Amino acid sequence: MADLAARAAVGLVLGLVAGSFLAALILRWPVGRSILHGRSACDGCGRILQPWELVPVISAAFQRGKCRGCGASIDPLHWQVELACGGIAVAAAMLVPFPHALGWMFAGWMLLALAVLDARHYWLPDALTLALAFLGLTIGPWLTGVSSADSIIGALAGYGALMVVALVYRALRGREGLGLGDAKLLGALGAWMGWQALPLLLFAASALALLWTAWQALIRRQKPHAATMLPLGTFLCIATPPVMIMRLAGYIS
Repeated sequence: MADLAARAAVGLVLGLVAGSFLAALILRWPVGRSILHGRSACDGCGRILQPWELVPVISAAFQRGKCRGCGASIDPLHWQVELACGGIAVAAAMLVPFPHALGWMFAGWMLLALAVLDARHYWLPDALTLALAFLGLTIGPWLTGVSSADSIIGALAGYGALMVVALVYRALRGREGLGLGDAKLLGALGAWMGWQALPLLLFAASALALLWTAWQALIRRQKPHAATMLPLGTFLCIATPPVMIMRLAGYIS
C-alpha cells in the first residue's frame, strides 16, 4: 500500500510539471510563440513571472486566476491541463510499475495535447503525431504486448484507411473533408493497438462525434449545418483509452 501511494505521489509531481509545459505548448505553439526561449511572462501585460507564480495549479488558485500585476485573467487551460496530466500520471503509476508507467504517461500526455489542439485549432501537428507513432512502433509492443507485426500493420492500415477516405471525398466533392493529420493520428494509434482495434476505435470516435453534434444542436435548438467542422482527432483521442483497455484485457484480439 505504501509503495502504491509513493508511486502515485511521484506520478502526480511528474504529471503536474508535464502539464505546466504542455499548457504553455498548447497556448503558444499555434500562434508561433516559442516556449523554449525566454522566461515565462503574463500574456496580458508581459510581466516576467516569478518562480512562486509558476507552481502548477497552486499558483493559479492563490492568485484567483488573475495576474498579480495587471489583473488579467489567466487562461484556465493552464490548470485544467496540469490537473489532467496529473490524473493521467497518477493512473499510470498506480496501474503499472515504473519504468512501464513512464511510457504510458508520455502516451497519455501526447494524446491530451493532440485532443486539445484539434479541438481548439483543428490542428494535429506532425511533430506530435509522428512522435506518437514512433513510440508506438518502438516501445508500444513492450508496453502493450501487441506484436511488432500487428503494430506495423496497424500503423499502415490506420493511415491508409483515412487517407483513402480523404482522397475519395476530395475527388467527389471538390474540397477537403478530412485532414491528413487525422490519418497520421489513426496510424499512430494503430501502431499502439494493432490493426485489430482500428474498426472499434473508428466506430467509437464516430459515435462520439455524432453525439457531440446532436448535443450541440439540442443546446442551440437548431439543425446542425452540413458543413460544420468536427475535430475528429479529438474524438479519436477520447475514444483511445477505453478501446486500449479492451485491447489489453483481451476483448480485442
